[in-house]
Amino acid sequence: MSESSRVNLLNLSLGELREFCVSLGEKPFRATQIMKWIYQWGATSFEGMNNIKKELREKLAQVAEIRAPEIISEQRSADGTMKWALDVGDGQVVETVLIPEEGRNTLCISTQVGCPINCAFCRTGAGGFNRNLTISEIIGQVFVASQRVGFRQSGDEKAISNVVMMGMGEPLLNVKNVIAVTEILLDDNCFGLSKRRVTISTAGVVPVLKQIAGKVDVALALSLHAPDDELRDKLVPLNRRHNIASVLNAVRDYVAKSNANCGRVTIEYVLLDHVNDSMEQAEALARLLKDVPCKINLIPFNPHDGADFNKPSNSRVDRFCKVLMSHGYTVITRTTRGDDIAAACGQLAGQVKDKLSKIASRQVSDGDSAS
Repeated sequence: MSESSRVNLLNLSLGELREFCVSLGEKPFRATQIMKWIYQWGATSFEGMNNIKKELREKLAQVAEIRAPEIISEQRSADGTMKWALDVGDGQVVETVLIPEEGRNTLCISTQVGCPINCAFCRTGAGGFNRNLTISEIIGQVFVASQRVGFRQSGDEKAISNVVMMGMGEPLLNVKNVIAVTEILLDDNCFGLSKRRVTISTAGVVPVLKQIAGKVDVALALSLHAPDDELRDKLVPLNRRHNIASVLNAVRDYVAKSNANCGRVTIEYVLLDHVNDSMEQAEALARLLKDVPCKINLIPFNPHDGADFNKPSNSRVDRFCKVLMSHGYTVITRTTRGDDIAAACGQLAGQVKDKLSKIASRQVSDGDSAS
């Protein structure tokens, strides 16, 4: 059997992997054994899976493979942040970022080749959009990062402790594959992460948020970036289809049905100098969110080529933060990490062949990739 016709086990959801084993005449528990070898020990072949009978290992070698996207470049920032560029075929590249901190390592992964949302300040959207990433291309980012830093640090401690879907793309426009990936991340036989340590970040695809409420339980982050519809229409074009009120209603419903969020959504707000960072806008944001249980992440804009925005001064950031805190909000100003290698928030670009703009527009319109 040719390599191209083999089944890539990284491309199967947990249920599909069990069905695959059954199709080979095996019991479903064989899938659990294979999961552990792949996601806990980083196996890339079947030969060393010594608790699986030899006949099955030989059969697997004939019909299956374990293949993650290939790393084509690796960069390390002065602050320790690492960025990998991954080949996903057809000359296209997505980027993945590891942010090391004391007590945890956070991996920021991509879910699409480019992004159809096209937020005004984001380098990813400016590069166009091509397609959704497959399961193997998304979970493969966690797999190859684990190969670099270790699947274990010591004992049962995981080298990668947190995974955030905040890289290239809008996760909720690739929701079927994203859900399969979250299951792999959470399953105790795979990566075994806590549901509070897996985060989906969205610009607010309302139909999909409504669809997954009560069915998907991981942390949720909302990219808001403006305190009113007039400004958000300009910064986040998706707002023209799903306005702030409808997004916040959907967010409240999701959080109410979630244990992972501890009753609060994370609001992400990129601060753009003299665009959305005035004290009056901080007051407006405080009023807007008064009925939304949340914590707020302020993200000073990270400059990139072609951007028409500037990073606000420390004093403007500080004043904005203090206004929100005076209203009782928990506010964190995110420290810029990896900007010297274009790995900071909003700087990921990869390499995208923008072929599917019409499909992207339809996805943004009705969330059709949720099916």
